[in-house]
Amino acid sequence: MARMYRVLGFWTLAIGLMALAGDMVPMALIFFFQTALFVLLGYMNLSERTYILMFWGYMLISFTGFTYWSFFRMEL
Repeated sequence: MARMYRVLGFWTLAIGLMALAGDMVPMALIFFFQTALFVLLGYMNLSERTYILMFWGYMLISFTGFTYWSFFRMEL
């Protein structure tokens, strides 16, 4: 399970670099932060239950934030 967090770190790094190349700096910074967080968590050797609970928490926060942003903050 810890390896999957390193894989997530790799993909968020790739997305962050593409966002930076597309001149979307705030998005790139968010993904670089996520990359650092995922790689750090990948080397912590926590239990599988902890990794799963942390991933569910991450998904809850990210989906809530995405829904809030797309519903209340985006212009039509």
